[in-house]
Amino acid sequence: MQCQRCNSSMDAGEEREFNGQILCEDCYMDALSPARTCDPWAVHSAKSLKDVEGNVSQVNPKQAEILEALKETGGLEPSVLAERVGLRLSDLEREIAALRHMEKVRGTLREGRKIILLW
Repeated sequence: MQCQRCNSSMDAGEEREFNGQILCEDCYMDALSPARTCDPWAVHSAKSLKDVEGNVSQVNPKQAEILEALKETGGLEPSVLAERVGLRLSDLEREIAALRHMEKVRGTLREGRKIILLW
């Protein structure tokens, strides 16, 4: 059996149904909980927590790798960045959303292409 979104194969019984599609577990979770980069409350929370005494805003190792890649290149398309740091595109979107809430990365358009770059 194959996932109708990412075309990965899965064993019988592992499939999930969502809006008439048969999905693997990863695609099912992505469909249920999409990444949200534009979330004013999350930005406010991240900025407020950064200012709490003794609390240091930290990024996880994969986020640090993303930030380093963007620092080295000056900005990358999401698909190129995902390949460079070894993430599925949906997983990259979640990491970018968290970094966006911390105001560490942002997006822009260059020659009609979406580019992720440092804040």
